[in-house]
Amino acid sequence: MPITVLIGVQWGDEGKGKIIDVLTENADVVVRFQGGNNAGHTVEIGKKKFVLHLIPSGIFRKKATCIIGNGVVVDPLALEHEIKDLERQGIRIGSRLQLSTRSHLIFAYHRMMDAMHEGSRSEGKKIGTTKRGIGPAYADKMSRIGIRALEMLDQKRLEKNFKEHAKYYNTIFKAAKMETVDINAEWKKISAAAKFLAKYVTDTVVTVNEAATKKKNILFEGAQGMWLDVDYGTYPFVTSSNTTTGGACTGSGLSPKYIDNVVGVIKAYTTRVGEGPFPTELNDKIGEQIRATGREFGATTGRPRRCGWFDAISSRYSCMVNGVDRLAVTKLDVLDMLPEIKICTAYKINGKKTNAMPSDTEEITAAVPIYETMPGWCQTTSHARSFKALPKNAQKYLKRISELTKTKIGIISVGPNRDQTFHI
Repeated sequence: MPITVLIGVQWGDEGKGKIIDVLTENADVVVRFQGGNNAGHTVEIGKKKFVLHLIPSGIFRKKATCIIGNGVVVDPLALEHEIKDLERQGIRIGSRLQLSTRSHLIFAYHRMMDAMHEGSRSEGKKIGTTKRGIGPAYADKMSRIGIRALEMLDQKRLEKNFKEHAKYYNTIFKAAKMETVDINAEWKKISAAAKFLAKYVTDTVVTVNEAATKKKNILFEGAQGMWLDVDYGTYPFVTSSNTTTGGACTGSGLSPKYIDNVVGVIKAYTTRVGEGPFPTELNDKIGEQIRATGREFGATTGRPRRCGWFDAISSRYSCMVNGVDRLAVTKLDVLDMLPEIKICTAYKINGKKTNAMPSDTEEITAAVPIYETMPGWCQTTSHARSFKALPKNAQKYLKRISELTKTKIGIISVGPNRDQTFHI
């Protein structure tokens, strides 16, 4: 696999955790390069189901080194809990996990600020944030006042900086007549977590670059999806990091010259969690059927996902921006019993037909999808282990997705388990 970046082509929740788990069979190093514990990757192994928020999915492969890169914002309490939870379930972490010295940390005041910002927004302007403190932590990073993971190696320094920042945030909360941070109580928890996590903190830039020069197999694991990217997504209804291929380099310290392959993960339909435009959304019985069949509920928040038909306009644009070499199509089996399936091939915006993806979120909100209808296959695909074993109409549907996105399909998933995925 040499050096591969895996990203979400849609609005996240495309099933990246499942595809990552399959690809990590041959990976020496797996790197998470952006986001925080606002993301959730679900991996099902046999009868066991695991949900990861910060730790790369490669943790289930005994030979893989797993890296939380500098582009990730890390809640130390959440990471400590996740490590201990995995170990309770029999997953040995040992020395296979590394946390970048340069990763910025999330604290209680970030979570409180996140909730305050979201609560102050009027209806129609809410972002749909998970309130995990992601945005405020990135804001501190960009304002050059953030606290990095390397400070967990020096308790005195960490305590001084944490308490200073907490006092600053408390002045804001007091002015807003909000509850303030119990600084001493929070410090007690942070101090314990820092002591626990210290053994994982290292300069991961060196680890990644040494692996690249030794021609190790490296997989970069993206969180969320292209249309939540802070630059390219449906701004302001986005996350606070770069979810695109470029983010793999800035979020890890590896030069772009090393990237060999980009895999884009898409669902055979489209989903979105949270607020923001969603042109192909189905607010009807079909949408409800897709949600129920696909178990479309957020891995992090449990929120029901908004469901709709496949959007070829946004997916093609996403493949272009990310330089996707091949697509991994997930949840094809969810469409098994639909007599007909629609694909959005164009938009009508303010009375004009277009095949282009607008930059303006207001235009995307106003977009009316123009559909192409294809016959369904009304057969079970979950037992298929090759492209030829799929029903003919399912093959035609996948070929049409490939044509419309101008990208080859390389992987197909027809169920949640490892063995329900095959290469073509």
